Amino acid sequence: MRPTSRGVGVAALVVACLGLGLRWHYPGLAAIGAALTAIVVLDAVSLARAQRLDVRRTIEPVEVSRRGTCTARLSVRSGGSTVRAEGTDRVGGVSIEIPLGRIESGGAEVTYPVPTDRRGRLEVGPVVVRRYGLAGLTVSAGAAGDETFVRVLPRALPVRAVPPGARHGHVGAEERAVRGGTDVIGLREYQPGDDLRRVHWGTSARAGTLMVREDADPVRAHLTVVLDDRASSYEHAEAFEEAVDVAASLLSAAGAEGHPVRLRMVHSGLDLASGGAGSGDHIDDIMVALVDASLVDGAGEAHSTPDDLDVVAVVTGAAADVTALTSASARAGAGAVLAVGSGAAAPEPDRVPVLYAPSAEDLLGAWDALVSSRVVAA
Repeated sequence: MRPTSRGVGVAALVVACLGLGLRWHYPGLAAIGAALTAIVVLDAVSLARAQRLDVRRTIEPVEVSRRGTCTARLSVRSGGSTVRAEGTDRVGGVSIEIPLGRIESGGAEVTYPVPTDRRGRLEVGPVVVRRYGLAGLTVSAGAAGDETFVRVLPRALPVRAVPPGARHGHVGAEERAVRGGTDVIGLREYQPGDDLRRVHWGTSARAGTLMVREDADPVRAHLTVVLDDRASSYEHAEAFEEAVDVAASLLSAAGAEGHPVRLRMVHSGLDLASGGAGSGDHIDDIMVALVDASLVDGAGEAHSTPDDLDVVAVVTGAAADVTALTSASARAGAGAVLAVGSGAAAPEPDRVPVLYAPSAEDLLGAWDALVSSRVVAA
């Protein structure tokens, strides 16, 4: 228990009134000091006798996309007596004031938003509840509620995903081979459930058992997203958050359509791949890596990118040396550089298109227009 700023002022007034009243023999002034002293004592007694508060806090949802809605609900029960209280919750190291007001015998319930402007593991709590005396001259504070965490994911915005690729593969294979869309890759013995239309009758007659064709799949684009994680490439930290949203949107949309996807980081060299639908690989690991992605101070050296690229999207900031980043797209069958920030787009057919936009939504819209018009460098 400690005095509030109002309580400190009243205490100073008590000292002045009693001191001057007794010294100069002003009974009225001394009486005012005595009355104020009684008010301070009663305020402290009312706070000391107040029953313990029952504080509970819940958060929904505990996993949310960046800028998504996440709400904390604080429930406070006073145990029968009326109490005036305020609360403070710490979210990611930032204090959020919670105006509880007067808590009647039935208790009070307050909701407040949890900021989700940044990706990552957001620490929430504990809640500090401050109880005040009847006159607001004394206050008692205590921590309540458990610490919890909210996982803020990058946004997966709607996007057209990828242009047509140039790589093929046979059904069930993890590795893709460059072949024609109707080429016969191999033959195998018939298994129950196989389509009889795929039986190769000539080979079956010679082998004495049913043999089934393994054909090449139609062209399925293999998307590689190269994310620039160098701080020097971005005008500000928010631009990197937008860049991560762009990367997550492209990878998520391509993975949902069954395309094999790959994520590479320019500075750290992180390289994760998902083989697409039915391959046994999962895109979840890539999304987790994007949640934890952070900027690296300094320009740093860019790790080399592989040569077997099909469709590539290099995501960076407007402050980056775009010329040095276009090499990955130039080696791919199709690709573009997407830069968050201000700049002049250069979608020239003979060069790698470089798209600039201040936000993830605008940048993905430019990508969609590029895919639709098929103006993607080969």
